Amino acid sequence: MKAFFRLFMFIAALVWCADTHAESQKKMTSYQKYIKEYKDLAIDHMHRYKIPASITLAQGLLESGAGRSELARKSNNHFGIKCHSDWKGKKVYHDDDRRGECFRKYKRVADSYEDHSKFLLRPRYSSLFRLNIRNYKKWAKGLQKCGYATDRSYANKLIKIIEDYELYEYDTVKKGRREREKEAEVLPVLKREVFLANGLLYIHATDDDTFEKIAHDTGFKAKHLLKYNEVPDDYPLQQGDIVYLEKKKKKADKPNYEHVVEVGESMYSISQQYGIQVKSLYKLNKKDEDYVPEEGEVLRLR
Repeated sequence: MKAFFRLFMFIAALVWCADTHAESQKKMTSYQKYIKEYKDLAIDHMHRYKIPASITLAQGLLESGAGRSELARKSNNHFGIKCHSDWKGKKVYHDDDRRGECFRKYKRVADSYEDHSKFLLRPRYSSLFRLNIRNYKKWAKGLQKCGYATDRSYANKLIKIIEDYELYEYDTVKKGRREREKEAEVLPVLKREVFLANGLLYIHATDDDTFEKIAHDTGFKAKHLLKYNEVPDDYPLQQGDIVYLEKKKKKADKPNYEHVVEVGESMYSISQQYGIQVKSLYKLNKKDEDYVPEEGEVLRLR
């Protein structure tokens, strides 16, 4: 009987080890597949947004279970970003810290990566961009300290993933010739407070501000800011004016369907308010460039 018991325990141990190894192998394979698929995207975002590629990949792996979580598979949400009050896109509901919490839904995985990078440009995470881009440990600790996740071991998990899969190697990848020739469309704003609304990054002009000053503070070229905001070289900025850091859209985000014109508004000021290109606003409302909006008139935004 004892011999049989020992044999049974030995076989059970072998089966357990085999199952454990298989599960570990499965996890390793899925992680490696995910890294291979999205490393170039993470590197591209590192060059554009100054976020370590290792951090982006580690967060994607951890938050999405290497792309296998329900949220990732059905909603393309690879970073566990919740809706928040400024989200105008599609939504899904999952249990997280609380039951039935609202999460963002994306059309493509690339959209999730883009939103993640812009999400980290919020003032809440501004301290991260003062860190060395190759210091993944400080970035991981900073994310936890800034409250990206409630998990008290969040930073340690990210660091382990980075070291287990040597993701830190991607933090030293330099831009190729093609990437160097392309102008970066978005850079982290360190000397100005950056905001996100209507899916666009922008800042508020200060007193006696100019596009040259803004360009100097943000790393953009003034000519690009003028183009994004559809104004001539000598356009005078007023305190509080919205200055977009990327190209405006052809229609407003939902639920902004209409706008009731108020006294003192122009087609341009309305376009800036909703992040719409001026020519698109004219086209949506079938107006020519000589049109002047009247108080109380209702304009279409999408």
